[in-house]
Amino acid sequence: MSKAQTTRPAAKPRHRLLLGERRRLIVEHVEEQGRATVEELAKKFHTSAVTIRADLEALANASAIVRSHGGALPVVPVSSDIPLNIKETRHHAQKLRIGQAAAAMIRDGETIILDSGSTTVEIARQIRQRRFESLTVITNALNIALELSGQPSIRVMMLGGLLRQTSYSLVGPDAEHALAKLSADRLFLGVDGLDPEVGVTTPDPLESALNALMIRVARQTVAVCDSSKLGQRSLSVIAPVRLVHKVLSDAGAPAEVVEALRNAGVQVELV
Repeated sequence: MSKAQTTRPAAKPRHRLLLGERRRLIVEHVEEQGRATVEELAKKFHTSAVTIRADLEALANASAIVRSHGGALPVVPVSSDIPLNIKETRHHAQKLRIGQAAAAMIRDGETIILDSGSTTVEIARQIRQRRFESLTVITNALNIALELSGQPSIRVMMLGGLLRQTSYSLVGPDAEHALAKLSADRLFLGVDGLDPEVGVTTPDPLESALNALMIRVARQTVAVCDSSKLGQRSLSVIAPVRLVHKVLSDAGAPAEVVEALRNAGVQVELV
């Protein structure tokens, strides 16, 4: 009598992804591949087609993806001024590493400036995880100020001005007037584009003017951006690369851009 043949069940993932984490990864996968089907995503994330369809509907409602028949397509924005809640879903793992590296640069007693952006808010989250006896943070971003609120050892100085809905940032003459009276040890500047020839850029002229002033009042400027921003250009030029001391990016950075930045005297750290 022959033994009945047994089959092993398919291996299960080591841990179940949290809802927000899975949806961030779905957006990244769709953007990297150019499209994705429900079946493909269900297999990749070890979950049901019903769950994936619910994820895609939620992401489409948040304008993070475009729903298509049987799957999803990436968003093709009509403007490069993408809302912050969408930016935060993109390249999240890289931004997390950049945030950790940036926070490790900060020393007790320093005054730093955190510009608005999806990478700089990650720096604020990492600052919360570290112990400082005294730290002053100047920011024009409402969400960054909220991230750092309730920390007794961190003094937050909020600039006034006109609120930009897409970035939760305050800009304009009032913000510039308040900043002009201050000075800082280090600026962490979030950028939408960093081109070795053009410089650091952003979509909004008012944001650009304030960012340029941030560079002037800080002793050191550190541009923080994931590698998708390197070699890109946006509408408003903040400053040429010679005014940037250091660039913090990820290992996906194009080699030719990194070489051009280093040749221009900019220190580049990839994490």
